Amino acid sequence: MEVRDAVEADADRLAELTDTPTDVMRNLVHDRTVRVAEDDDEVLGFVSFDARRETVHVTQLEGTTGAEERLLEEPCRFARNEGMIVEMLVTGEDDDLQAIAEAAGFENQGTGPVFDGTPTVRYRLESGPAT
Repeated sequence: MEVRDAVEADADRLAELTDTPTDVMRNLVHDRTVRVAEDDDEVLGFVSFDARRETVHVTQLEGTTGAEERLLEEPCRFARNEGMIVEMLVTGEDDDLQAIAEAAGFENQGTGPVFDGTPTVRYRLESGPAT
């Protein structure tokens, strides 16, 4: 599995993974840092994130379990290199993604905001100072 920067041509596949319009995913590629995981030229998943002040915010993480595990390393590596923390929200019903976050060292910080009636759980990873 290889990880690379997303390009506009990935928008159709990202839209398939998220069940959202292609133009929304095209905008995501332009507005955030987006990395995709692929195997044999097939996109298996993606992560989008942005950095503000001392925090890297994971805004979306979608794909196969293996791809999500690998892709979560991307914002964590960025944060570690910059001495920042990482935060992400996971829907309360997504047990698989919660397990992936916890296996990566994220700590459950309790209830997050509710989006369209769906509760979330806030996760945080203290990455420590840059080395």
